[in-house]
Amino acid sequence: MSSSSNPALGQLQRSLEPSASELGLLNVLEPEYLIDAFMTYPPLDFKSIFVSVDTARAPAFKAIFDLLTTLDQDAEQIRSFFKNFAFFKRFVSFPTLFVGTTATEYSNYPDLSDYKGLISALLKECKVQDAQLLIVKDVPEKSPLLTERENQKAEQLLKQCQEQGFLLLEGQALAYVPIDFSSVDQYMMRLSKSRRKEFRKKLKESSRVVVEELSCGARAFLDDNFLDLMYRMYENVYQQSEIHFDILSREFFAAVLQDASGNGKVFCYRVDGKLIGYNICFVRGDRLVDKYVGFVYPQAREANLYFISWFYNLEYAVRNKLKYYIAGWTDPAVKASLGASFTMTRHAVFIRNPILRAILTPFKHLFESDSAILEKSST
Repeated sequence: MSSSSNPALGQLQRSLEPSASELGLLNVLEPEYLIDAFMTYPPLDFKSIFVSVDTARAPAFKAIFDLLTTLDQDAEQIRSFFKNFAFFKRFVSFPTLFVGTTATEYSNYPDLSDYKGLISALLKECKVQDAQLLIVKDVPEKSPLLTERENQKAEQLLKQCQEQGFLLLEGQALAYVPIDFSSVDQYMMRLSKSRRKEFRKKLKESSRVVVEELSCGARAFLDDNFLDLMYRMYENVYQQSEIHFDILSREFFAAVLQDASGNGKVFCYRVDGKLIGYNICFVRGDRLVDKYVGFVYPQAREANLYFISWFYNLEYAVRNKLKYYIAGWTDPAVKASLGASFTMTRHAVFIRNPILRAILTPFKHLFESDSAILEKSST
């Protein structure tokens, strides 16, 4: 019996795997135990896989990938067509092997002198999994958040992927804020006058919001009812999102929230004692990494929690003398308006079917959206 048909056996096998911290993976901005939690409790309908070459291992996962997920905003007519004619959806959804996890900002792979062996192992695994696409996702591009060696290895990996017939696509924009200011007020002065006025008004309107800081591993996260509430609030955010890719499992949430080893911080937002939102972040080294949120609607919108949490996280980073606040991939235009900086990524994509490759290659620009969004937001 395979582990995929027996979840308990699969989890036992995962417990015997080396932890992510033992794999020597590159580009890890957050605690490695998030990778461990992802591999043990992958998102719903995902299959987690370790791909090995010699003694090295790279985390990966298999999922059905809808190409419409990453279409840029100018391709709305294409989206509408497939939305109205669901029969054709099968022609843009493919079983795909991804390198990395959705629990990390960047793709994580071992530090190797040469990546040809790993690429060969990935292509073989792609066939074994009967995946039509192989995507090395979110490879950093000269990231200021990483070491020089990590950036050099990213370039080497992409170059060797391209030599093996991969398409290189511009990836997403990772938002971050260098903490080179001594207070949120000083940070605000960098924004335009109209933005300062808007944000200060929102903060004033939300003066009833009380923030409670909890650490992962706290007694509160042993309460199943509280965990259920937090998971429902996460689902609220997922349901209202325009992009649906991975939905994390409750088991993943419990594993993360009950583990104190990763220096996780949960900022809980309450009005009149009622929890209306939370933000799960992690302190690793000199960085505050923003990972997950949960909201109750419409109360969270009415209290401007998105904006409140942004400035609270900045204040927390200043208070704890951190150097960076890493704010994630979503909503680049909104984060740009809030004063974020951005660092881009690239994806290396291998399309197994030559006919599909010939069809998709001329349209690869339609899947490179974040830089266009940022360019528009700056004008």
